[in-house]
Amino acid sequence: SFDIATLEVLGPLLCGAKLVLASRDQVIDPEQLAALLDSSGATVMQATPSTWRMLIESGWMGRPSLRMWCGGEALAADVAESLMARGSELWNLYGPTETTIWSAAHRIRSGEGPVLIGRPIANTQMYILDENLQPVPVGVAGELFIGGHGVARGYRGRPELTASRFMPDPFDPTGSRRMYRTGDLARYRPDGQIQLLGRTDHQIKLRGRRIEPG
Repeated sequence: SFDIATLEVLGPLLCGAKLVLASRDQVIDPEQLAALLDSSGATVMQATPSTWRMLIESGWMGRPSLRMWCGGEALAADVAESLMARGSELWNLYGPTETTIWSAAHRIRSGEGPVLIGRPIANTQMYILDENLQPVPVGVAGELFIGGHGVARGYRGRPELTASRFMPDPFDPTGSRRMYRTGDLARYRPDGQIQLLGRTDHQIKLRGRRIEPG
């Protein structure tokens, strides 16, 4: 029932690919996970940065043909550099559950500087706004809001929380759509790529799980 299971299970099958499911024991044991990667002949793997780091620290050497997808929490620069030396492609994927899994994607390349989340995917809009919900200039930090077809209806049975996070989209010409307030700080770079800078609150992510310390 985890939201990303929809993408991870149906995505490969809809593309005509073979789906390999790792067991719980394999996921937490880097040696078993590396062995499964080799024995299955997998060409694409998606995991959190914590899982990728676990593989790297276990001595995993990678596979030249492997395309690596990374999401669920912030991708550290040292993990990104290590992964780029161990496969063919590395993609950083960004998006909260409330916007239906992924909202932005970026292929990481060696030497490009800070790890970016890239640009919005199709049918998605991303706004970086100030406290008055006005767009900030390029290079200036603001809160990241997400609009488009992926925005969820809200939180079941929690109307007050829904109202605080799901807001009318002031940039929608039809006036019928909403945007989601992510709580993430971000800024636009001159090339149009988005860089995450942190949080507006104390929320943290641990192994892809969101935690509210309060």
